[in-house]
This record gives sequence, C-alpha cells and structure tokens, in this order.
Amino acid sequence: MSVTAAGRKVRIAKPNDVVASYSVLLKQVRKEGLLTRRRRFYVSVFALLALAMGAAWTGFALLGDTWFQLLIAAALGVVLTQTAFLAHEASHRQIFKTRGANDWSGRVLAAGVVGISYAWWIDKHTRHHNDPNTRGKDPDIEVDTISFLEEDAAKARGLQAWITRRQGYLFFPLLTLEGLNLHARSFGTLFRRGTVTGRWVELTLLAVRFTAYLGILFWFLPVGMAFAFLGVQLAVFGVYMGASFAPNHKGMPIVPEDSKLDFFQKQVLTSRNIRGGAFVNNAFGGLNFQIEHHLFPDMPRPHLRRAAVIVREHCERLKVPYTEVGVGASYAAVVSYLNRVGLAARDPFDCPMVNKYRRQ
Repeated sequence: MSVTAAGRKVRIAKPNDVVASYSVLLKQVRKEGLLTRRRRFYVSVFALLALAMGAAWTGFALLGDTWFQLLIAAALGVVLTQTAFLAHEASHRQIFKTRGANDWSGRVLAAGVVGISYAWWIDKHTRHHNDPNTRGKDPDIEVDTISFLEEDAAKARGLQAWITRRQGYLFFPLLTLEGLNLHARSFGTLFRRGTVTGRWVELTLLAVRFTAYLGILFWFLPVGMAFAFLGVQLAVFGVYMGASFAPNHKGMPIVPEDSKLDFFQKQVLTSRNIRGGAFVNNAFGGLNFQIEHHLFPDMPRPHLRRAAVIVREHCERLKVPYTEVGVGASYAAVVSYLNRVGLAARDPFDCPMVNKYRRQ
C-alpha cells in the first residue's frame, strides 16, 4: 500500500505488527502518566492570558486617539490566537476530566472571547482528526481560496485560477483574511438549518462579544482608526492561526479515500512535527508536536515533549517514517507544496506542452 504527497510515494508495511503496536504504545504512555490532566498548568495559562488581555485593554484606554493603537491591535491578535489554542485543547478534553466542563470552557473561550463557533470547530476538527489528509474526508484539504489537491486546482477558473497558480507565494498574504473567514464560517454554521449543539448559547456569546468589542472601538476611536484597528487585529489573528495549523499536514502524504490504512500509520505519516524549545512549544500552543497530538488527542500540552521521545523511538523500531523539521523548513515545505499543486490550474494563454513539462 502507498500514499502520495506532491507526486512522491511513501511505501508502508501491511498493518500487522504495526497495528498491534499502537496498544503497546498507548499502555506505555499511560504508564508514564502522560494522559494525566495538568489543571494547574492550564489555570496558569488562563491567568496569563487574562492578564495579557487586561493589559491590552488598559493600554487601549491609556493611549486614546493615536495610531499607536495599532500596536495594541496586533497584541490583541496574538492574545486571541493563544486563547483559541486553549479552546482547542478544551475541545480535546485535555483540561478537565469531564466532557461537560471541557465543552463549557471551550465554548465560552471560543465564542465569548475569540469570536468563533465552538460547534463549527468541533465538527470540522473531529472530521480532520479521524481522517487527516484523506481525500473526500478531511475538511482541511477541501478547496477554499486555496486548493490543496491537484484535481481541485485544475477546476479553478478566472481570478481563482490566477491565485491558485501562485498560491504558495500568496499563502501568507491570504492568511490576513483568514480571521474574517473564521468569523464568517462560524456565523454561517450557527444560522444553518438542522441541529447545532449549543446554537443559542453561542449566538448569545457571539452577539455580546462583537457588540462590546465593536462598540468600544467605534465609540472611543475615530471611524477610520477603528477600522484600521479591527483590520490589524484580524490580520494578525488570521496569520498567526494559519501559520500555526498549516505546517502540521500541508505537504505531507495524501491518503486515498478508500484506504484501509491503520490508525497509527495514518496519523504518523500525514503529520509533521516542528523542532524547537519552550518558546516554539508555547508559540504553537503545543501544535508543534502534531504527531503526538494526533495519536493521543486528549494528552495535555506539558506531556507532549516526553511523548515525542517515546513515539519517535517506537517509529524507529517499526521503520515508520517520523517527520520532524525546523520552523523555517516547515513553512518552506508548505509553500513549495502549494505551488506544485497550483500548477494544475491551467492558464488559458499557456502552451499545453510547456505546462506538461513544467509539472515534471
């Protein structure tokens, strides 16, 4: 069996000893206490974020009518992204023992503070974790402004095709709009037909959040400055969110829709870790240990580094590829992969023969 990534194939063994080995790995992780909750850690993170949020709004009040407010907007974008990381961890039951406590904290943080729907995130992220980088199943590789699969890129027309052919280079500039996109998708989910868990709670939280936030901006700042503040905050939030989640899977093997790949190999082969110390770990909210996060979704952030040592040794014994690169290399891989996919978006004025050899 094989999986593909940007034209290359990765051969994998038949799921025999590898499949059985996951239970052994899980037992080892549990034995070392790596699935034990770390409530004090998360209380400390929440306290630091609350202090940072308070400091940002205090600075906003003290600065008044000045363009230095854009620095506060940028800082707020960073704090909101870090808060989104905390909501993400709550959605994975990493913080509290009970599902209810995690869901309520995650919902309040996501909808009430960050301004995105927890219900939308849970649905999308659960499907991603179940089938990462799997055609027709992983929502994270569905075509949006950017195409992640060649067959989607080939369907692009007009302006979309122009963007797609350059999407690797445009990736980070386009992320400045991702914050707005996340808010829009959240409202779209909550207003759609059908059952949405916590719909009215989230709509109330979002309404209060945006009314208070926009009310403060446009009451205390001139209209132009208020829009600039909002634009900078959304841009920083979008770039930070995208730059934290994209390196984890983009450019890694794509799994066929009908694949029978076992859980262990599917999670390891499609994920990429990012090297770094405490700063990288905190900056990425633990997402730099993507392999371990996918293997043990409810593992608290402080335990991921130790788990990485265990998983890496486990993969070496089984000869299963374990991908780990630096921050710069991870972004380079994402840009390169998106550009290769983008070549499938044919320019109507290009020579077909040139396109053929360009892709080789």
